[in-house]
Amino acid sequence: MNLSVLGDLNWSAVVVATIAYFGLGVVWYAEYAFGRAYQRASGQDLSPPEKRSAAAVAVPLFTCFVITLATAMIGHASSTDTIMEGILLGLVVGIGVAVPVRMVTGSYDMTKPAPMTFAAIGAGYHIVGLTLAGAILGQWV
Repeated sequence: MNLSVLGDLNWSAVVVATIAYFGLGVVWYAEYAFGRAYQRASGQDLSPPEKRSAAAVAVPLFTCFVITLATAMIGHASSTDTIMEGILLGLVVGIGVAVPVRMVTGSYDMTKPAPMTFAAIGAGYHIVGLTLAGAILGQWV
């Protein structure tokens, strides 16, 4: 694979999959879902911030774009072209890459009150988010 694959990607699918992945995070980390547990596990103050910075949205959106783009490139290289193949691709990338990275972080970050809970909530988000992104990418070839 080389970078010429970027010209072959369905960029509309990459953008929609990125937005879906990011949007899942808005729900996943909301107070009514895993937000309070995530905050407790990370040691964050549970009171809502007075004002969030633009970076609090821009950085996660950019990282969702980068991992979705990488997943799309892998999907193109592996000829992923159905929703089921996309789901499998998302699961493989989520479980094979995102989960180990989050769990290594959790096992060595002793600054958090519950580092493995913190890592598990984040890993779960990436598994579901990448599965969703993979389904979109696989279906929308």
